[in-house]
Amino acid sequence: MNPPSAPHRPPLARASLAALLGLFTAAAAGPVLATASPEQRTDHLVSRLVAEQEAAVPGRPLRLGLLLEHDPHWHTYWSNPGDSGLPTKVRWTLPAGVTAGEIAWPLPTRFVLGPVVNFGYEGRTLLPVTLEVPAGFAGEALEIEAHASWLVCREECIPGEAHYRLVLPVAASAVPGPWQQVFATADRRQPQPAPATLRARYEVGEREVLLRLAGDLPDGLERWQFFPATPDVVENAVEPEWRREGDGYTLRLARSTYFRQSPARFEVVLRDGERGLAFAATPALAPVASGATAAATGPAPTTLALALVLALLGGLVLNLMPCVFPVLSMKALGAVEAGGDRRALRRHGLWYAAGVVSSFLAMAALLLALRRGGEQLGWGFQLQEPAFVAVIALLLFAMALGFSGLVEFGARFAGLGGRLAAGHGDRAAFFTGVLACVVASPCTAPFMGTALGFALTQPPAAALAVFAALGLGLALPMLALGFVPALARRLPRPGSWMQTFRQLLAFPLYLTVVWLVWVYGEQTSPRGMALLLVALTGLAFALWLWSQATRAAGTSRLATQGAALAVLAASLAAPLAARPPVTAPAAERAGGAYEPWSAQRLAALRAEGRPVLVNMTAAWCITCLANERVALSSPDFAAALAARDVAYLKGDWTRRDPAITAYLEGFGRSGVPLYVLYPARGEPEVLPQILTPDLLRQALSRL
Repeated sequence: MNPPSAPHRPPLARASLAALLGLFTAAAAGPVLATASPEQRTDHLVSRLVAEQEAAVPGRPLRLGLLLEHDPHWHTYWSNPGDSGLPTKVRWTLPAGVTAGEIAWPLPTRFVLGPVVNFGYEGRTLLPVTLEVPAGFAGEALEIEAHASWLVCREECIPGEAHYRLVLPVAASAVPGPWQQVFATADRRQPQPAPATLRARYEVGEREVLLRLAGDLPDGLERWQFFPATPDVVENAVEPEWRREGDGYTLRLARSTYFRQSPARFEVVLRDGERGLAFAATPALAPVASGATAAATGPAPTTLALALVLALLGGLVLNLMPCVFPVLSMKALGAVEAGGDRRALRRHGLWYAAGVVSSFLAMAALLLALRRGGEQLGWGFQLQEPAFVAVIALLLFAMALGFSGLVEFGARFAGLGGRLAAGHGDRAAFFTGVLACVVASPCTAPFMGTALGFALTQPPAAALAVFAALGLGLALPMLALGFVPALARRLPRPGSWMQTFRQLLAFPLYLTVVWLVWVYGEQTSPRGMALLLVALTGLAFALWLWSQATRAAGTSRLATQGAALAVLAASLAAPLAARPPVTAPAAERAGGAYEPWSAQRLAALRAEGRPVLVNMTAAWCITCLANERVALSSPDFAAALAARDVAYLKGDWTRRDPAITAYLEGFGRSGVPLYVLYPARGEPEVLPQILTPDLLRQALSRL
């Protein structure tokens, strides 16, 4: 008699019983130590989490890897998946103090399906990740959990995910485990950073992107495969055209139809078999903004015509900036003194425009010449020199004294500034324009930064044309008074009120002097600020002596004038010849919610996965100071940063700083302010140059 047969169970029931038995066994035995998690079989993919070494060592990095084994003809995706697809992602659950870095993406493969080109992996691929285990980690085992998600594709695509658990012993030292060869293979497939001598810049045109490489490069580089790690810059399906130029190459690439903004870093990987080279190119032209960023920065010009329009608009808006208002009021007073004479108004407007435009051109020519000589300079560069700040403070103080009526200038002494910008003559109109250019340089208006950033990348003729358009925009209101009769008719009639108004105009000039003295102190030291105050007092005394000399005669007059000149020379020597010591930038001295900016600190924070707000400012930048007061100093702003764990970095461009200049140029800017918000992942967003609390709140809410 045969024994009774076992009852039949379907395969699913047998699998369920086996899984339950495994769970009960694991629960009874406690954590299972292993260098790999159990395999996870999903649609067309087998995956598991593996460790390079047999134990975790406190204080030393621990390498793990997501091992993917694809079915034939199926693939998953790289960090930039190409025209379609999604990159593989891993979310970690780790003990306190243990942190995971980003995936170290191996060299990808191109997958072509008709007009669609994707980048990814097939066959057996390891995606390595480095964990940092703190030196003080306590415990006998390191328990690691990870949740991975991906998209696996052939002609159709299937989303997949899996959960992994790995428990490694903690030891004082560790030896490589059974997966060492898998990690060695992955290391051979890692792109190597380009040598420091490599210089990479890119230019974006209407239909193409030019990538220029120079420096030490491997031979035969034109035969290597090109992979854009930054998406939506170039068309993936169009192979680059390589052209040898000197010690480098120029790659002509088709611009992506999805291109919206020039990234600060265009990251590229080149592949030759298992060899790879990774580098980042910086833009040679201003970024093209779109969407949220376009609202912040305005469209970045890709043509000279657009740059000229933006410069003209920027100069026009510059008339509303507080730094220009005192000078604009002086010119308006001169227009009133013309007594409604339209011919005189036109003449004065033209002379004023000539002063503004010629000053902008002179400043631009000097800036371009210095940059060509290797200097890292941008808009407002002259205010980075303490001597220039001191001279402008002395000039404006002399004018303010004259407007107040505290000193009287004789005809021969007027050329020193007392009457250069006063009255309604041609000379006064011209030098008022010069003064408007000088005091406007600390200000940045909307449209200006984009236009000037473009100008500084162009040949001299085009750059000077942009600066001339900026000056013309600043001069337009005064020109309009002479050429638009309706505006001229609205001017008040001349009268005794003008003397009172002239005296009133002295006070904005005094406030401007106070600001310049503070800037000088920020650039030098408290002792330097004191020396400049002594110089201002000496200047007032010298001007008073000169006015007294006009009432004397003979020897007494000459002696008084000589004393005035001696006091004036001593006053000028105080701040200019004493060379006061230079202190650290304000951003380095001050405490608070921010840290001093540096490229290294920004890179470290980005590597940690923290969002970052970068504020590039200067003590002489009026717009910067207004933004600090209105939007960047409130308790609500500090609370918003803390709530989202946003690191706040501030770069001080009060004095010349080539690193900050290079950072500004990376965003197509030639001056401050510049506000850049970096999310934890993804591309940075350039915020508007004029900030409000609501605008900042909305920007931070997008993180």
